[in-house]
Amino acid sequence: MNWGALDWSILGLPMLAGLLVLATHVPLGAQVLDRGIVFADLAIAQIAGLGVVAADAFGLRESGLTVQLSAVTAALLGALLLTWTERRAPRQQEALIGAIFVLAACAGLLLLAGNPHGGEHLKDLLVGQILWADARQLAWLAAITVPLAAALSLGWVRRAGRFGFYAAFALAVTASVQLVGVYLVFSSLIIPALATHRHRGARRHALAYGIGAAGYALGLALSALLDAPSGAVIVWALAGCAIAGAAAFRPRVAT
Repeated sequence: MNWGALDWSILGLPMLAGLLVLATHVPLGAQVLDRGIVFADLAIAQIAGLGVVAADAFGLRESGLTVQLSAVTAALLGALLLTWTERRAPRQQEALIGAIFVLAACAGLLLLAGNPHGGEHLKDLLVGQILWADARQLAWLAAITVPLAAALSLGWVRRAGRFGFYAAFALAVTASVQLVGVYLVFSSLIIPALATHRHRGARRHALAYGIGAAGYALGLALSALLDAPSGAVIVWALAGCAIAGAAAFRPRVAT
């Protein structure tokens, strides 16, 4: 183990990125679980990623403003599509979400087929590059996260109807997917929400934030010590913290 890798100057920005991701993903994850549309985040994340891949295929500068706009536009179009399918076929919504995810993933593969660096781009899209987060990326993430987290806490998103929910979802996912990857976006949304589903209100959100923050901290530390892929390690750390948290903070049953 490389104990010298536990350096705050290295891990501080990635940890801050994780906390910013959790600021919107924890409350959205609870709503996703309550609505029963668990895979909506995967579909939106994949569609946002498809926007990035499409921008790259057209030769746009990686991480430039145009790429970000491409990702946001793709995600908002995906939100509009999910709003329409929920209105027209609510009972088939989960199946339609799965189909949309697969179609977006396959479209991305087709766009990357002729790219000599396609495999690397696909890996970055799935597992992210949180360990290499920089101040510019965090500024972009914070610019989306802070007002969106405020809107969620004030209940504006719930009152905005179907499209308001999916649009908020699209913005949150777009801001995080390029940094932490599709897998970690899904895990940040669903794992803390699952661990705290027996709780309600502010207590649920506080416990979910705590579990998420512990998972990111433990995952980043282990990935640095073991020199292992940070995104994958954080996913497993989130799962471990969720199991421990669910057991330690089991709600009391009235007798």
